[in-house]
Formats: sequence, C-alpha cells, structure tokens
Amino acid sequence: MPSTDLQLDWLRAFVAAVDAGSLTAAGQWVHRSQSALSMQIAKLERAVGQPVLVRTPRRLDLTPAGRELLGHARRLIAQHDEAVQALRRETLHGRLTVGVPEDYAVPYLTPVLRDFAGRHTAVELTLVCQQSTVLIPRLARGEVDVAVVTRDRAGRGQPLFDEPLAWFGAPRFEAWRQTPLPVAVYESGSLARKAALAALAALKRPWRIVCDSASPAGMLAAVESGLAIALFTRCSVPDGMELLDERHGMPPATSLPAMSVVLMRSKASAGSAAADAFASQVLRTLARSRSGSTMLRR
Repeated sequence: MPSTDLQLDWLRAFVAAVDAGSLTAAGQWVHRSQSALSMQIAKLERAVGQPVLVRTPRRLDLTPAGRELLGHARRLIAQHDEAVQALRRETLHGRLTVGVPEDYAVPYLTPVLRDFAGRHTAVELTLVCQQSTVLIPRLARGEVDVAVVTRDRAGRGQPLFDEPLAWFGAPRFEAWRQTPLPVAVYESGSLARKAALAALAALKRPWRIVCDSASPAGMLAAVESGLAIALFTRCSVPDGMELLDERHGMPPATSLPAMSVVLMRSKASAGSAAADAFASQVLRTLARSRSGSTMLRR
C-alpha cells in the first residue's frame, strides 16, 4: 500500500505548478527540471490516491481534489518555512537590497519589512523605491536582490496578487469636466501609463497630458491641486479622491487591466539564506490564494 505522507517537495512542486501556470516555469522557481517536477507531482498524486492536476497539451486544470489540497499545501509549506526561519533567526547575517515601487511600499511591503527586520536583526537591509521598469533591469544586473514588482511579461516572477487600476480625481475641482481632459501619467515605459493611454484612446474624448511623473507622488500633486485626473493603482490613492467611471464620462473600471504583482529575485541572490528568508516572508504575507482558479497555462 503506498504511503499517504505528503512530502514537502511534492507539495512545493504542486503549488509552484499552480502559481506559475506551467511545469516549465515552475521548474525555474523550485530549481528542478520539468521532468523532475512532473515526477514529484506524480508521487503526490499516488499518495493522495487521485489526480490533482489534469494535463492537456495546452493547459493544466486543477481537479476537485487539487482545489481542496491547494489551501492545505500552502499552509503546510508556510508553517514549515516559518519554523526553519525561527531556528535560523540568530544565524542569518549579511546584506540584502530589496526593491519595490512607491505604490506598493507602504500598503504591502511595510508589514514584510517590519516582521523580517524583527526576526533577523543581523541582516543589513537596504530598501530601493523605484518603478518596476527600473527595478527589473537592476535585478538582472544583481544590484537588487529581491523585489516586489509589476510583472512586465508573462511567466516572469512568482505571482503574489493582482492590483486593480482606476481613474481618480479631486472632487473639489472636478477636473474631469474640462475639455480637453487633463491627465497625469506615469513615465514612459510604465505598464500603467500604457493602460492609461489605451483607455484614453478608446474613450474618443480630447485629452492632454499635463503631468508626466516617475512616482505616484507627482501625479497625486497634480490631481489634488485640480490640474488633472489620473489612472492609479488602487492601493496608492489616499482618502478623499473620487473614483471616476461612466458617470464622469470615463470608461468603466471593469474595462481596465489589473497589474500582476510578482516576487522576483536576482540570480546573484541564489544561495543567500537572507534572500531565501525574505522571499518566504513575502510569500507568507502577500501571496493570495489562487484556489479558485481552475484553468492554468501550460
């Protein structure tokens, strides 16, 4: 009779396949070949006694057993990693450079940094706040070790959550009534800028750019002073701003894409216990369950 023990390596392979959407991408996360990963999932399925993934030439589907297992797998992996980190608490040393766009720094990375710094006081942390378009090349050059960024292309990074975009304006000034429509946008190359310009083009309403900023702070200054409206990530908008939609002559919020927020590491950080611990802390704190998703890319 086969063992019913669910080994952590098998569970990691399963969760990685679900989150990455393909065995090839998942293999890069867990440092295994596609064939090795497939074998681990097969062993997991034998232990479970039924399939957890249905493999087809184009996609991976979660079976009912797989959907039920996914939440348990995430919790078991998180508890294991937390136990390991607790035992290593006094042994982690070194320097770690962490990157995050300004949008995500306060609402999302603050609890991660607080918990990590409290657990690992001997690790020297440096925080770099720049846009994802800057941080991703810096990761490639090894100037940043770990970053929480907006995904720039499919399959890159370990998924954390989706951050919605929406148009906002200052209700006191009602800049959305002006013609041409005054807008503030992120700097060239930003995915949010591309989304904003595409939405404006579809709107077929005269508009002009009055603020071009590399950070949300500059755009907020333009919006709060009544100079413009802007397309923001929801997490970066302070209280008092008005959400703009069809009532204001703007596209519906449902027509806007969401930003896929991912965890990325530099190749240079491989083998760094501090980087491993920080990445695990990010996943425990920020990764949101995808157990409701049953269709996955292959």
